[in-house]
Amino acid sequence: MSAITVRRADYANASDAAAVVMLLDAYASDPAGGGEPLSDFAKAHLVSSLAARPTAFSILAFDGEQPVGLVNCIEGFSTFACKPLVNVHDVAVLASHRGQRIGEQMLALAEQIARERGACKLTLEVLSGNTGACRLYERIGFENYQLDPAMGHAQFMQKWLE
Repeated sequence: MSAITVRRADYANASDAAAVVMLLDAYASDPAGGGEPLSDFAKAHLVSSLAARPTAFSILAFDGEQPVGLVNCIEGFSTFACKPLVNVHDVAVLASHRGQRIGEQMLALAEQIARERGACKLTLEVLSGNTGACRLYERIGFENYQLDPAMGHAQFMQKWLE
């Protein structure tokens, strides 16, 4: 096995763009990602749509030349802190490379970039049954979001618009 390298993706680089799509498609196809591959539309427009958003950035991990991990991040805003925050939107490591702390390395770079942007925190959502991911996030300092323990922790909810 080659040394794992982790770096920020260059959306204008064709091989980085292909890696982002391939890795996100692999994640979407995994049960932890919903078990359905990306649509043809998403595959065709993902990278250009991310590139059009200056608040978005991606991290790629490579085993030699092979892309093996992806983190997609999108900057948001904390009204309570009146500072930016960075939402870790996707964390994907190919099944062949899980358990090697690749996710941890990618998230460390995401945290570095978030700090450079002046962000007050990183946020993410994770399925409660994804125990490996939950262990990773807790190990590196993530915890359930709450303001007052008496009110419980936050739940992530969604409402599809299309």
